[in-house]
Amino acid sequence: MTLSELRRPSAGVLAIAGVALCAIIWGTTWYAITWQLGTVDPVASLTWRFGLAALVLFVGCAATRRSLALNRGQHLAALGQGAFVFAVSYTFTYAAEGHVTSAIVAVVFAALAFLNLVMFRVFVGQKASRMAWVGAILGVVGVAVLSGGEALGAGFDARALTGIGLAVLAVSSSAVGNYFSWKGQELGSAILPQTAWAMGYGTAMLALHGLVTGAEFTIDPSPGYLISLVYLAVLGSVVAFVVYFAVARARGYALASYISALTPPIAMLVSVLFEDARFGWTALVGLLLVLAGQALLIRAPKVP
Repeated sequence: MTLSELRRPSAGVLAIAGVALCAIIWGTTWYAITWQLGTVDPVASLTWRFGLAALVLFVGCAATRRSLALNRGQHLAALGQGAFVFAVSYTFTYAAEGHVTSAIVAVVFAALAFLNLVMFRVFVGQKASRMAWVGAILGVVGVAVLSGGEALGAGFDARALTGIGLAVLAVSSSAVGNYFSWKGQELGSAILPQTAWAMGYGTAMLALHGLVTGAEFTIDPSPGYLISLVYLAVLGSVVAFVVYFAVARARGYALASYISALTPPIAMLVSVLFEDARFGWTALVGLLLVLAGQALLIRAPKVP
């Protein structure tokens, strides 16, 4: 083994580093989103966020001389991904965070693994092992326990129930968007151009939605808003999504899915530190169920 090989990190180390980086970024973006809520219409904030992210990706592809050309099928896949992952899902996500703490929304997204298994089994015919199904169901039960405890703590008021319902709609939309992301990969789309076009399409849809609904496209010049905007666009959108898809394609979606196990505890810690959130024993039980389910998903063997 040469000296250069000793200094070069292995593929496994790089994959684990990628998972950790995504978990830290996405675990903190849930709180960063709360900085966007207030004076600026959420549709406008999302348009600025993904518009800036798409611009960074398009410029990055051009600067590195990567082709941005997609064929018709690849464009349709990027269009679906942009609609459901970036436009619809995040619209519901921002709305949900106006009703419940950011950590609750993060944990609800742990149900994404189960929704993915169901959707890919029904529409694509992909099979999964029994361990994978048990792990995914544990995640759903954990989400139900934590969300139910939050609703009980709030006395089942309309605000808490509305927030949880909006989060469920957001994660459901994200699952549909994952299908289109997978479809683009099957059609041979490279990570950067597909993500760039998807974010571009999502931005256009958000802008159109804002124009139709009469949203005011203003921007808050305060440091908090601008810092959160750059953080969400560059790190939360460009870096995290590109690294996630790179890990998923290189090492498999089982390893990449570990991000959803690490994100909720980080989001809950951030919520406790900065949102004065308080979680009871139901939240702890729910979180443990989610983590146990994710651990089973990672260990689950692939079924041909």
